[in-house]
Amino acid sequence: MNSEIESVRQSGPQAGLDAGTWATAVETYRNRYSFIAVGPRVHEEWLPDVAAVMRREVTDPRGWRGRDPERGDEELEEELAEELAEDPAFPFRVPPTSETGDAQWRSRLFGIPRSAVVRLLVMLATDVMDVSRQHGFADRRPGMEEHAQVILSRFPEGSRFLTNTRHGDDHPDFYERVTGCWPMTRYAWDFGLVAVSRAEVGLIWSFDAS
Repeated sequence: MNSEIESVRQSGPQAGLDAGTWATAVETYRNRYSFIAVGPRVHEEWLPDVAAVMRREVTDPRGWRGRDPERGDEELEEELAEELAEDPAFPFRVPPTSETGDAQWRSRLFGIPRSAVVRLLVMLATDVMDVSRQHGFADRRPGMEEHAQVILSRFPEGSRFLTNTRHGDDHPDFYERVTGCWPMTRYAWDFGLVAVSRAEVGLIWSFDAS
């Protein structure tokens, strides 16, 4: 795809953003062990708002559906009930609710430009975190990018985007093989996006629980 055209698509408004298009975009992650949630931003320093989302203390300000791998599956909820009672942020590790937690999160997050977000969101929906190995990706790519654009469009110009993988230079291409991350959860591997607008904070995270 022409980079200039892609840049225009990513910076322009997304028509028809509503509960339905959002739910369809979230469904892109149905084959991944993923956590997708948005909460209100009530602090200038937004890390406490991220922690509130992780600890499931807040709901989506617009009432839209997210994705929580620890909720909605009765058998899984029974297995993890004790874990969640002890740590409501599971599977996230050291939520940013203290000076130590804040420092750990800040040290593992790297800002990325808006132009890189769609490809990161698509990468997070693949099975192996390597789009070159994703079966049938060439055919699925337009639809996946459209859904990623819907997610991005919820966070307007001026929003901040951060991820726990440093990949390439200041303009990373997440369609290239991603080789490392700074885990933020109980698992050895996880990749995610923190999106921060004036009104909302969003987490889109995928885990390797193998």
